Amino acid sequence: MADMIDFTELLNGCADDSFDDGIRVDTELVPLAGPGGPVKPAVYEGGVYQQDRRWRAPDAAEPTPVIVIDNVPSQANRLEDALRRHRESTSVPELVLDLSGLPHLPAHLPTSLSSLQFPHRNGDAYLRDSTMDGQDFIKTKLGSAIFGATAQACGPLMAWFPQALLYGFWQSHLGKKRHNSKHARAWVSEIIGWQPASTETRVLGLKGDALNLNTDEVVTSNPDDRTKWEVGKEVSVAGGKKDKLSEMGHGQVPFMGSDATAAAVSFAWVTQRATVSFAQLRRVSLGGDQPNADAAARALLVALGLHAHQLAFGRGFALRSGAELRPASRNVTWLGSDGDEARDLGDATATLALLRSAVDHAREACVPLDGWGQPPKVLKPKENLKAAIRSTWPELAD
Repeated sequence: MADMIDFTELLNGCADDSFDDGIRVDTELVPLAGPGGPVKPAVYEGGVYQQDRRWRAPDAAEPTPVIVIDNVPSQANRLEDALRRHRESTSVPELVLDLSGLPHLPAHLPTSLSSLQFPHRNGDAYLRDSTMDGQDFIKTKLGSAIFGATAQACGPLMAWFPQALLYGFWQSHLGKKRHNSKHARAWVSEIIGWQPASTETRVLGLKGDALNLNTDEVVTSNPDDRTKWEVGKEVSVAGGKKDKLSEMGHGQVPFMGSDATAAAVSFAWVTQRATVSFAQLRRVSLGGDQPNADAAARALLVALGLHAHQLAFGRGFALRSGAELRPASRNVTWLGSDGDEARDLGDATATLALLRSAVDHAREACVPLDGWGQPPKVLKPKENLKAAIRSTWPELAD
């Protein structure tokens, strides 16, 4: 049985003078329907999949056609969301943008946004366009520190945005003459479907109607509020435009040809590969001559990544409708200076224990951890952001 990854090994591997390269986690995944069961990959504009050809093994005669079921940025978002959902046990820092002051928002939209959900992490426009205690966040002491942080002076990010140092960031929303630092992701994860049985199958269907209403009937409707429509093109409806009855949800509507969505795909194998690069993490530094604190910060980031991976993918998971997968086997490899060695992650309890050891050591090493284990910092939207939200989601009259 392979040895567990322990904290001492992790700390040593993240040191400036270490020649260890990282950790790789390879997982064989199986659809809930069983091997070969259809899986729905991510679908992009135009109804296409992200297709590629990859080498299955070094001695393979030719590359294998593949479809990327879940790509690298999407995987990072899922890992962050796992940390958000388990924040109480992980104690990761969080800022929350409170949107409850906009009561007209539709019910399907969130009433708050977590910093673990911001698309651009510490460089996100939602963070830029927020206030804290009535002051523009970017002008507060905390905001100025976060927006001014770099991977080479990472204290504010370790304290409030550790995920940015693990999954990467680009501070690109402040303007060309302002701070524009970036940091490549150290954690890379991807789910691949190998040897797809087909890449052209579409979901054909017919939206039924018990009364078989005439879809050629002309109506006038308000496209922003489909609760308001009338039969006929000359009738008066506030904000009304000529429309089809089918757009009101009535009548039988076929889905054929280019209107049909891309279907789930049967694969010979489905795999996930996750890697964390120690070389990339060695670019992370608190600044100054603090090698022990730097190693402690990097080890904490790796432990955070391993636990997030276990939380998100250590059991059966659903990527989207039609993409429910479960792990069948897993190989963890320590990519060491003296050769690669098999390791074990254990379950989520084990990775949480590793994370807590890393947090404790980081505190002892004086790594800034201000936000860890603290209540979320609550932010409010600025007036310009409120206006943009109201413009997109106006309050509709009953």
